[in-house]
Amino acid sequence: METKYSLALGLTLLFSCNGNDDKSDAFGNFETEETIISSETTGKLIHFPLELGDQVLAGDLLAVVDTNQLSLQIKQLEAEKQAVATKRVNIGSQADVLKEQIANLKITQDRIARMFADKAATEQQLDDVNGQMRVLEKQLKSTDTQYVSVNSELDVIDARLDLAMDNLKKCFIRTATPGMVLEKYVEPGEVVSPIKAIVKLGDLSELDLRVYVSGAQLSEIKLRQEVEVLVDQDEDNNRSLKGEISWISSKAEFTPKIIQTKEERVKLVYAVKVKVKNDGSLKIGMPGEVKFKEVVSNK
Repeated sequence: METKYSLALGLTLLFSCNGNDDKSDAFGNFETEETIISSETTGKLIHFPLELGDQVLAGDLLAVVDTNQLSLQIKQLEAEKQAVATKRVNIGSQADVLKEQIANLKITQDRIARMFADKAATEQQLDDVNGQMRVLEKQLKSTDTQYVSVNSELDVIDARLDLAMDNLKKCFIRTATPGMVLEKYVEPGEVVSPIKAIVKLGDLSELDLRVYVSGAQLSEIKLRQEVEVLVDQDEDNNRSLKGEISWISSKAEFTPKIIQTKEERVKLVYAVKVKVKNDGSLKIGMPGEVKFKEVVSNK
């Protein structure tokens, strides 16, 4: 009787230990970094071909806001710039004429000055040519001032053109990151603005399983540690995947109501993210479990 009792007790303990080993260490749900994209300008959405589930790459064109008004504004500014540039050419031509006149008058001025020194010209003649020279020099100075003014006007137009071109560029909405279209908030023909989201993207090639652990479990985990991730395969079985711890919170928080914990009476837990490659079966919000001590084999 004693032998049978010892055997039964041993089997009970063995099954009890195996049962504890089968328990997962943490529970949570899958999530991903989501990107909400808005328009940077206000206008009618004239091109928005995306559908839910579409995959986009970094730099892909997502939508186009009406560019008609900006295109007309740019044409107007370019015409103004051309007119001011023509004015600049005319002023330059006037300056060249004045410089030529001054050069010719300089020859006459020097000749009369020599003649006056030889008493072959009168003082009135010398005063007249000097006066003409002063008039031409003032006219050239005035022309140079106009030239500076025109250059400033061109700079202002160039700045307005740069602004209009930048606004035109903002009409073509592109994504900086790859991902899948998770949500659409507008349709073609609607008026969009910088405060109105148009689409939500998420990269589903890798998902994060956010789980919560107690302080006692922190010693079991570290960054880049490989762990076993379990997801439901059917009502009775789980499917095992390989995951890697990518983030461990440095702050404790109260246990979320929707999350189970290994120790029921734990009040404070730490959030942990486990990165898992998605074979297409993982979905955002899907529940998952983690075993920290049992690492999936690389084979």
